[in-house]
Amino acid sequence: MLSNRSRYALRAMIHLASLPGGGPATIGEIAEAATAPRKFLEAILLDLRRRHLLVSRRGRNGGYALAAPADAISFADVIRALEGPLALAPCASRTAHGPCETCPDVETCPLQPVLQDGRDAIAAVFEARTLLQAASSSSPIDPLGK
Repeated sequence: MLSNRSRYALRAMIHLASLPGGGPATIGEIAEAATAPRKFLEAILLDLRRRHLLVSRRGRNGGYALAAPADAISFADVIRALEGPLALAPCASRTAHGPCETCPDVETCPLQPVLQDGRDAIAAVFEARTLLQAASSSSPIDPLGK
């Protein structure tokens, strides 16, 4: 399941994508738009800045802004920055491949091909959807994540 952390991050990033030039916006503005607890969102935005998806500026005209154009940042970029690989298990990961701790042999495991197919399907959707597409959507952000 997608964590609240990733859902808040995506809503915040989509809000920034909807602003001219991708921001800046203050933490208060972003928290309100993303319907996210401010303290929790501060930690999330700091992580996104560390992962080079956001930039921040201090001062009167400061705040957070997208570090790249909104059409160059995918949902997968945001999720990977906060949660790591999209795969459900290490054996299915493309970026952090490894054996599962309970698997006796990756080569003969009947789960691995199915988990890899699932990872590929999820990645195809999340990599194809950009912040710009989501910000341009006519439907508002659903605060309940439905």
